[in-house]
Amino acid sequence: MKLKHLMASLTLVAASSAAQAETRLLVNCFFGSGHQVCTNVVPAWIEDVERVTEGRVTARILPKSVAPPPEQLTAVEKGLADVAIQFNGLIQNRFPGPAVAMQPFVGNYDAAKMSVALWETNRAFFPDEFDTVHLLSQFVISPGRLYSQTDTPINSIEELVSRKIWVLPGPLAEIAKSLRAGVVSTPAVQSNEIISRGVVDGFLGVDADALRSFQLMAYATSETKFAAPIYTTTFSMFVNEDTWATISPEDQAAIMEVSGANLAAAFGTAWDASSAEAEAEYGNEGIEVVDADPAFEAALIEASAFVTEKWLKDASAAGIDAQAALDFYKAQSAE
Repeated sequence: MKLKHLMASLTLVAASSAAQAETRLLVNCFFGSGHQVCTNVVPAWIEDVERVTEGRVTARILPKSVAPPPEQLTAVEKGLADVAIQFNGLIQNRFPGPAVAMQPFVGNYDAAKMSVALWETNRAFFPDEFDTVHLLSQFVISPGRLYSQTDTPINSIEELVSRKIWVLPGPLAEIAKSLRAGVVSTPAVQSNEIISRGVVDGFLGVDADALRSFQLMAYATSETKFAAPIYTTTFSMFVNEDTWATISPEDQAAIMEVSGANLAAAFGTAWDASSAEAEAEYGNEGIEVVDADPAFEAALIEASAFVTEKWLKDASAAGIDAQAALDFYKAQSAE
């Protein structure tokens, strides 16, 4: 009898252990080991995940990115990593929704507020858009800026089109090309390769945080600051569907409580703080901030209208109530 009782106890222990089996998430962070996303925001999220699941779900950041920046979504879909972050401008043809916050001149200079507004817009208008992975959060970083590498600030359409400039891929590159400016476009993490070699004499689309993170300060002489930012960049963070399915519904709900709007706000807040620190270094680096000429800003608003018109059409074709989503995002981010 004692042996039977022992075997029964062992069976119960084994069953209990199986029920409490740990899921370990491998998180890819392409920004680089020293970037705040990899050293601050994602580690804090991992701590929250482990806390709210009582250790049933753990995670670690991979020591090296398993894929280049444009292929973060593909890497998670293929199972090369469980969790990753993707710049939405590179997947806009598949998932137009998050580009609602990437329309020219619709944002502000508060990344935390914009990030929460984007997540709330996602929940209201395109919550199921990412159908090959499970979406954890979406966020907006501090706005992209316009920098000159010469002694002359870029403060007119004529000056802009006379330059050869590095431009972030997506809407900004489309706008610059439509104006017939000379454009070199790569992911932001590769911007230094172009800018440091003197291939261009201006750059558009990185924020002050990226200016420091990607070691671009030495090449900027001035920033042209618009009343409303010309462009804001959005990202999505997601987890592999099969991996997500191994997590209990209760733990999934707990993870989403510390993801979603909360994680969006954390990303935005971190970016705002880092950008403010970088801007404080402008003086030491000899970078002048020049207010945009209202005529220049008005001309860019007019020249960029086609981007929003195209997005409204594409998002509507994807089943999104695009104009309502855009109006909702603007209202939410302005609150």
